[in-house]
Amino acid sequence: MIEILKAIIFGIVEGITEWLPISSTGHMILLDEFIKLDTTDAFKEMFLVVIQLGAILAVVVLFWNKLFPFSFKNGIEIKKDIFSMWLKIIVACLPAAIVGVLWDDKLNELFYNYHIVSIMLIIFGILFIIIEIYNKSNKAKINSISQITYNVALLIGFFQLIAAVFPGTSRSGATIVGALLIGISRTVAAEFTFFLAVPVMLGASILKLLKFGFDFTGIEAAILFCGMITAFIVSIFVIKFLMGYIKKHDFKVFGWYRIILGVIVIIYFGIQSVV
Repeated sequence: MIEILKAIIFGIVEGITEWLPISSTGHMILLDEFIKLDTTDAFKEMFLVVIQLGAILAVVVLFWNKLFPFSFKNGIEIKKDIFSMWLKIIVACLPAAIVGVLWDDKLNELFYNYHIVSIMLIIFGILFIIIEIYNKSNKAKINSISQITYNVALLIGFFQLIAAVFPGTSRSGATIVGALLIGISRTVAAEFTFFLAVPVMLGASILKLLKFGFDFTGIEAAILFCGMITAFIVSIFVIKFLMGYIKKHDFKVFGWYRIILGVIVIIYFGIQSVV
């Protein structure tokens, strides 16, 4: 039961931090310091990625009408606007997908540490504040997903690549920052980020599952299931909150939060290394 409770806590943190642009990785690293799953290192590495499947399901449920490209009212019809959106999402996924498949283990070895995580938390926190101040007097050029071109989608994909390489950047944080710089409205930036997460996180989860294998013990299966279900439920509320929040507020509060968290990570692990 203790391990199940730990999995639920991890699911709560995943559901909150995956969608808010505050870095799920940074929070998971801190959480892992205080709540240790009594599992093998291989399972925990897989768990921290595959738990995201619950968060993905929340996006699919909430935005089904905007994601499903088929209609069955008068036979099978393809919704051209949604089909076009998926093609753009695939284009945006390409940079991170190529790098992830080729160098995932090497990148984790090089950059998955508190130094990089804390630095990226702070850098992108500062960027959020600067961009929001800059955009305050500027009007968004792109106010719907249909206005996103393939070139714009690819540019967003390169911003997502930064998150794929440097943990602590936050996948949603990197793509939203990139979208805002390009001139996309906050609401559209957030929605496109959510949709982009579906193939990205699904692909990452499948790779981790294949690497780990499917030989779960009973307790491992229970831990993974509880973490995913919790992440799904929490994600439903967090996504709804964020979409409502950004209609009236900007992202500066998340920038300040990232800076504070980055400093906390540096101080905590700095003290730990000395002790």
